[in-house]
Amino acid sequence: MVTAIQYLTDKRGKKTAVVLPIADYEKLREDLDDLAVIAERRGEGTIPHAEFKRSLKRHALSH
Repeated sequence: MVTAIQYLTDKRGKKTAVVLPIADYEKLREDLDDLAVIAERRGEGTIPHAEFKRSLKRHALSH
């Protein structure tokens, strides 16, 4: 990420907002969305890797 971040301040100099490049904002949004998915799936069960591979082969999704 680029560090071209700017802060907006009130009359007393207290930071009230942040201005950052769109690319940085979009990357932060992607990261936030990824974390939300991880949080949603936290309680889901897992399966062994070998079982996952067999499942892919059964559905012709793997070589």
